Amino acid sequence: MMIVTVAVATRGRPAALLRCVEAIARQATPPSELIVVDQAPTPEARAAVQNSGLPAARYLEQEPLGLSASRNLALRTCAGSLLAVTDDDCAPDSTWLEAIAAAFERPTPPAAVTGPVLPLGDAAPGTFAVSLRDSKIPVDHAGRVLPWDVGSGGNFAASVAVLREHGGWDERLGAGSPGRAAEDTDLLYRLLRRGFTIRYEPRAVVRHEWQTLARRLATRWSYGYGIGAMCGIWLRQGDPYAARMLAGYARLHVRPLLGGLRHADARRIEEHGRALASLVPGLLHGARVEPPPSTASMVAPR
Repeated sequence: MMIVTVAVATRGRPAALLRCVEAIARQATPPSELIVVDQAPTPEARAAVQNSGLPAARYLEQEPLGLSASRNLALRTCAGSLLAVTDDDCAPDSTWLEAIAAAFERPTPPAAVTGPVLPLGDAAPGTFAVSLRDSKIPVDHAGRVLPWDVGSGGNFAASVAVLREHGGWDERLGAGSPGRAAEDTDLLYRLLRRGFTIRYEPRAVVRHEWQTLARRLATRWSYGYGIGAMCGIWLRQGDPYAARMLAGYARLHVRPLLGGLRHADARRIEEHGRALASLVPGLLHGARVEPPPSTASMVAPR
């Protein structure tokens, strides 16, 4: 029987966390376990987990070490054979876990599953949809693939055994770390690089809240920096595909930047200019960052 743990990393957003936990509790196939790791704990966040109605819900406090550290704590302590993760500003559809489980029950199961990320509810004035992935076509990704074409960390599930064997999330990357972002992209690339298949399952839907322009611009910088840092880490290890990833990410932003310049669109210029401008400092950071400590054992006593 498949035992599924859902993990949510949070930091100082108890209202968003409550919405996320309520969506997880409404799953048609509830998780065997819910782990919330909070790096800025509050009584409200703890109550959201404790009152979820899920029989095995745990609220873990952690010092502010970054998103990857939170996910790795959940990975070390979970009881499931599958670990599904989403973000605190997301709300999975009620059939999310059901679709994930079905993908892993195929005759040749993947090592990991991703899925669509769609807007959550109606847009408020001045807000923008972000991190969208709306393809309705299932794909089994394998080999050298640009990892952001495979999925994102807000809608991801994988075999616990595979994640533990291969070190989980790189704590040098991700929100709250010096690398700032791209921990999900790095993990997807690492799994593909080691020969695993990752399934994009269009029935496994997660919905992401709308963002203000200020937050969207901030994340453009941080995500570009993270991609640069990730590529710097891989280039330092002698992986030439990192140069292709770096060029591929730059191409995503060059065309809309040129369009913004042609039409004197200040928002597009700033948005895509930030993403491109952050690549070089991120690359330099990744090229000189020290390797992480050994991750030979990802299992901690419970």
